[in-house]
Amino acid sequence: MANIRLTRTVQSGGCAAKLSPDILFKALHKLPVSRHHNLLVGLSQPDDAGVYKLSSQIAIIQTVDFFPPIVDESYLFGQIAAANALSDVYAMGGRPVTAMNVVGFPANKLPLDILREMLKGGIDKIQESGAVLVGGHTINDVELKYGLSVTGIVHPDDIITNFNAQPGDHLILTKPLGTGVYTSALKAGRIKQGQMEPVIESMLTLNRIASEIAAKMKANACTDVTGFSLIGHSCLMASNSKVSMVIDRKAVPFFEGALELAEDGFVPCGTRNNLRSYQRYVSMPKNLPEEAVNLLFDPQTSGGLLLSVAPNKAQLLLQRLQDKGIKEAAIIGEVTKPGKRRITVI
Repeated sequence: MANIRLTRTVQSGGCAAKLSPDILFKALHKLPVSRHHNLLVGLSQPDDAGVYKLSSQIAIIQTVDFFPPIVDESYLFGQIAAANALSDVYAMGGRPVTAMNVVGFPANKLPLDILREMLKGGIDKIQESGAVLVGGHTINDVELKYGLSVTGIVHPDDIITNFNAQPGDHLILTKPLGTGVYTSALKAGRIKQGQMEPVIESMLTLNRIASEIAAKMKANACTDVTGFSLIGHSCLMASNSKVSMVIDRKAVPFFEGALELAEDGFVPCGTRNNLRSYQRYVSMPKNLPEEAVNLLFDPQTSGGLLLSVAPNKAQLLLQRLQDKGIKEAAIIGEVTKPGKRRITVI
């Protein structure tokens, strides 16, 4: 295969951040919102995925996600992109059953071996999840993009949403933060892909086990921490649940070296977008170092789950996560009654 650095093929100014909810609201607020008695989770109260009830026993979960390369090896990129897309189903307490490829490929710039290896990575991760690849759609694009449209299933009574966090709940984060600064440093040539092994391993790890444990222990609310950052996704959960949250910055797990990379200026454009969108909803200590702020707003790829769990269940749930190998999971804060700010960082 040709020795091509995939992260250097991105043409969009290096920025592939999600559009913020504020921008989406401005674009969509005059459009009609679909409503149906079987639509259990939709755009009227946005969550990680949509949920539609088929019967009293089965509801389907639908989601889609794709982005340009964040690592240089095409097989790894395919795995990470697939894991990231599958995560939305796990965040809703569901099980993936089918997936479809979503591909933009610059056929006149890149060899087909890259496409083949990328899709192989996606297939392997889909199979690991227990789902089945059933097809997809590919276009000739100016830059490489890959992801999945995923359908999952869940019992209608077992859906975990992001709008049921309760005052008194403890907040559990299942993966460290810092994928954004690491992938920015990789693209800038500051580090080599081999120096990212713990970060890559985390991005490759499905949220399946964490989701299954959360479902069994009846977590009150859940979201996966991806492009909107820990703060952004916490804000969305707090807003939808009509609560506030306190996050203990010293309890939040970061990848080793992430603070140093942020301090050296390897901050993705998605961080700046997240700061613009969510900073006004957050109270933070005035002496909080800038690099710590940037990591709290760092866009994650295939990040962990943020769980809101009743206080009498939190320690046991955390222990079960750690017993199953999710060693970085941590209680990072708690849910409070609505206050002046959605999020208070202490």
